[in-house]
Amino acid sequence: MLHRWEAAYPATCRWDAPIRPGTLSELFSGCITRWAGRPALEYRGERISYAALGEAVEQAAAAFRRLGVAPGETVGLFLPNTPWHPVCFFALARLGAIVVHLSALDARRELAHKLSDSGARLVVTTDLPGLVPQAAWLLETGAAERVVVGEDARWGGEAPGPLPTGCLPISPLMAEAPPVQSWPAIAPEDVALLQYTGGTTGLPKGAMLTHGNLTAAVGIYQSWDDGERMVPGEQRVLGVLPLFHIYALTTVLLRHLADGNEILLRPRFEAGGVLRDIAAHRVTLFPGVPTMWIGLLNHPDAPRADFSSLHACISGGAPLPFDVAERVERLLRQRLRIGWGMTETAPAGTRVPVGATPRPGLIGVPLPGVELRVVGLDDPGRELPAGEAGEIAIRGPNLFRGYWNKPAETAMAFHQGWFLTGDLGRMEPDGLFTLLDRRKNMIISGGFNVYPAAIEAALYEHPDIHEAIVIGIPDEYRGQSAKAFVALRDGAPALTLEALRSFLSDRLGRHEMPAALEIRDSLPRSPAGKLLASALTNRETEKNDGVRR
Repeated sequence: MLHRWEAAYPATCRWDAPIRPGTLSELFSGCITRWAGRPALEYRGERISYAALGEAVEQAAAAFRRLGVAPGETVGLFLPNTPWHPVCFFALARLGAIVVHLSALDARRELAHKLSDSGARLVVTTDLPGLVPQAAWLLETGAAERVVVGEDARWGGEAPGPLPTGCLPISPLMAEAPPVQSWPAIAPEDVALLQYTGGTTGLPKGAMLTHGNLTAAVGIYQSWDDGERMVPGEQRVLGVLPLFHIYALTTVLLRHLADGNEILLRPRFEAGGVLRDIAAHRVTLFPGVPTMWIGLLNHPDAPRADFSSLHACISGGAPLPFDVAERVERLLRQRLRIGWGMTETAPAGTRVPVGATPRPGLIGVPLPGVELRVVGLDDPGRELPAGEAGEIAIRGPNLFRGYWNKPAETAMAFHQGWFLTGDLGRMEPDGLFTLLDRRKNMIISGGFNVYPAAIEAALYEHPDIHEAIVIGIPDEYRGQSAKAFVALRDGAPALTLEALRSFLSDRLGRHEMPAALEIRDSLPRSPAGKLLASALTNRETEKNDGVRR
C-alpha cells in the first residue's frame, strides 16, 4: 500500500485501477457503436437514441468544417442544456477544435472578455429566449465575427421569429454540408476545452483541458464504485446541472454517455419539476449542487415525494453545509455522495466513502489515479504529516495543462508537477481529507465561482462610489453571496441596494450581483494603505457567530 488513504478505500474498488486517457472522438464513437439503439437523451418528451445523436454530430461536424473550422481553432459554445450542446461539443471535438464554454449567466463584458482572450470568432448558440439577443450584441460590437444558431424547434420547441441579421441557422448548414471523408488526427494531449475559471483576483482565465484530461476523468469516475454503480445502460440520470460547467460536462454528459445511460436533459432547475421527473421517469441518479438540495428541502411537496427509484444522489460544485446535508439525507432516506474537485482537475478530485463517519469539512479520499498531499504554505515542496494543516496539492492524468496564454500564472500554480489548489486542508490519521477553507476571497455562489475583484471593478464605474470592497457572506440558499461595502463620494446622494443592482445589471452576471450593501464613511486599510477586505470578513464572521449563538 503506497498511500495512507488506500486503507480507507471501499472494498469494491482500487486506487491503483488503470486509467487510460484517450480522445473525445474515441469515447463518443465507442458509445455510439456500443449503445446505438438505446436512448441517449430525453428532452421535451422526445427520446434521442445514441445512433440519432451520432448522426447529428456527424452532420454538425460537416457543417462546421464547411464554415472553415480547423484543428486548434477556438469556438465559443453559448448553450444551455439542450441537445445542441452535446451535438456541437462532440462535433467540434471531432474536428480537433477547442471549445470555449460561455455561460448564460455571463454579463456581456465577461462574454466579450472570454472571446477576446480565447481568440474565438465563431459563437454557437440556440434560439431560446435571452440567448440570441446576447449573441447578436456580440456580432454588433465585433466581439464575434459569426453566430450560428441551433433551432430549438428541432427538439420539440416552438419556432421563434426571424433571427437577427448575421445569425445563421444551423440546420440548413447541416443539411447542405457534404459528408466528411477524412477526419483530422487528434491526440490525447491536444487541448479540447477552455473552461474559464479564476483565482482570487482579476478576470477569469481559461484552464486548458486536453482530450486526455477529460477522458481520464471519465475513467476515474468509472473506476470508483462505492455501491452507487449500476449495470451500464440501466441508469436514468437527471441532467439539470448546466453542461457549460465542468461538473456537469464530465460527471453527467461524458461519463454517462460513456456508460450507455439515458440523460434526462433539462434547461434549468425547478424543484417541482425535479420531483415530478424523479417519480414519473424513475430517475436512478441525481447529481446536484447545494442550491438544488436546498430548493428541494423548501418545496412543499418534498415530504410526500416518491424517491424510491433513486439509486444514488451526488452533491458537488460547492461545499454543502453539514446540517443541510443531514436534512437532505433524511428526506431522501439515503446517504449523499459528496466529493471535491476543481475546474483544473476536470473536476475529479475526491469522494467521501459511504462508510466514513460524516463530519463538517470532510471531502474523503482521492479518486482512483489521483494523488493528494498537504504542503507547507511557505514551502510547497514540503509535504506535511497527517493532522497538520496546509495547502492541498493534487496531481493525476486529469490535471489540466495550464492557463491559456498565461505562462507566469501557470508556473506559479505548479510545483514539481503538483497543482497548488489554494485550498487549505489536512489529511487525517485515518487517511481521509478535510477541507478547512476555500481560496482566499473567492465566493462560491450556487456552485458558480464569483470573484470579488470583478465586482469591485464594476462598482468603481458607478459615479458616486469612491471606494469598494466585496466579500462573501453566508447565504442559506446559495451557500455564499456577495456583499458590497462602499464609501461614497462627497455630496453623493443616498444609494440603495436596488439602485446599485440596476446599475450593475449589464455589467455583472446574475450570480455575481451583490445580495447586500453597506454604506460606510470609510473602508479599513492596512498600514501600507491597501484596502483590507480581511477586516470586514472577520467582522461579518463574528456577527454571524453571534447570531448563531
